[in-house]
Amino acid sequence: MAEDERALLGSAAAGEEEEEEEEDGGRSPGPLRALPAVCDPRRLPHRLLVLALMCFLGFGSYFCYDNPAALQTQVQRDMKVNTAQFMALYAWYSWPNVVLCFFGGFLIDRVFGIRLGTIIFSIFVCVGQVIFALGALLNTFWLMDMGRFVFGIGGESLAVAQNTYAVSWFKGKELNLVFGLQLSMARIGSTVNMNIMGWIYSRVQDLLGYTGPSTLGLTLMIGGITCLFSLTCALILAYLDKRAEKLLCKEQGKTGEVIKLTDVKDFSFSLWLIFVICVCYYAAVFPFIGLGKVFFIEKFRFSSQEASAINSIVYIISAPMSPVFGLLVDKLGKNIIWVLCAVITTLASHIMLAFTFWNPWIAMCLLGLAYSLLACALWPMVAFVVPEHQLGTAYGFMQSIQNLGLAIIAIAAGMILDTRGYLFLEVFFSACVCLSLVAVVMLYFVNHLTGGDLNWSAKKREELQKVAATEAEEQERLRRQNEDDLAKLRPKADEFSLRNKYLSKLGAQVLLPDNYSSYLSTMAHRSVLK
Repeated sequence: MAEDERALLGSAAAGEEEEEEEEDGGRSPGPLRALPAVCDPRRLPHRLLVLALMCFLGFGSYFCYDNPAALQTQVQRDMKVNTAQFMALYAWYSWPNVVLCFFGGFLIDRVFGIRLGTIIFSIFVCVGQVIFALGALLNTFWLMDMGRFVFGIGGESLAVAQNTYAVSWFKGKELNLVFGLQLSMARIGSTVNMNIMGWIYSRVQDLLGYTGPSTLGLTLMIGGITCLFSLTCALILAYLDKRAEKLLCKEQGKTGEVIKLTDVKDFSFSLWLIFVICVCYYAAVFPFIGLGKVFFIEKFRFSSQEASAINSIVYIISAPMSPVFGLLVDKLGKNIIWVLCAVITTLASHIMLAFTFWNPWIAMCLLGLAYSLLACALWPMVAFVVPEHQLGTAYGFMQSIQNLGLAIIAIAAGMILDTRGYLFLEVFFSACVCLSLVAVVMLYFVNHLTGGDLNWSAKKREELQKVAATEAEEQERLRRQNEDDLAKLRPKADEFSLRNKYLSKLGAQVLLPDNYSSYLSTMAHRSVLK
């Protein structure tokens, strides 16, 4: 570290000396040793290395989040649990995040710091996955629930830390690309999990010679290696960030979130409608994916491998399409229209899966496109209806309600499947999407009647931003002009006025010159005229 600092500072000093000597016409000294590009935090190769570590930081978390979905048949068979108990594994992940969404940014900013916070949250993810696997090994399902609870404590907060690192290292237009790459890597983690965990279970079964809790536990423990990999990335990233802070004299990254629960009473009706859309829509996507593998096996007679592949297609499509749709929404605006298209497409997908035997690849591809589009159009709308100082509270509340809804819907979906079957389950998911559709239509009319900007085109929004910037500049110019005018009206601090001010403090007689008007003497303080 010390050698790197001396090299970096030495190269900067060398550059300054060369400039000075060139100005003086002197001879520049030989160049001092500089850092290689991959080691210099100011250079692109080093920042690309940091970006890779940021992307892999959440890989393990997203890989292991959907371990139950990839192994639904094995979990229910080996642990002898019904669907409601199985879906409780997802509910236990969501319960801690009903509260932690409000405090994740606070813990990173005020308590742990970005580096230590990232490591701690990564450790929670690793420990949670180990407890989850031990619960299977010991044939103790409640221990698996507790493992998912611990895993959830670290999972969502780790995503906050990942975004904080991105803001700390990348600025401006780079940031949109970085967020898109991070989201794509998360979806790749989920996709790999869906397609590889069943194969790993089969290999462990061949090794042990039987199925059962031991086979399931070893499979989950092997999956936990990805969490150790992400923890290693967190440690390396912390070292590089500490090193860059020392070399570049930059501050440690912070989330900038300000959470005030009292702001909830000021939330507009439009924002509450956005919350309803979020909860009802995602309730029809994530729980469906959690139960999707067995659904495709039983209804469409897919093999286990084919069912895993089609169940992961939503994430596969989301990986490349999220950045594309994000760019599209940025260019065209009309957020409500895009959300409406996404919700209608999702409803059509669930209806096709529920009431037809058409090739399910069509419905799932449509669902993947709609899921990607809604995320790009819905979440930015919060910033349009909430003042900047309330953004932290609004997003925290939105994530909290989302996790609460996912926890409740996951358990309800499991109970419906146990008692009514897949047809009623798909009708239930379709009803959730219909509620989301009603909320979108209401949001459209509320926004239109109140003159909101949620459905403006990008061109109109840009024009109004320019007008607002021009007005702000004009107000600032007038303020400065007023200050200049007031400064001209103030008496000048010449030697004569300073002398009189000094004498007045001493209580001495002040003699005014003849050219001063006589009426000014009546305005003088009594102590001056003694």
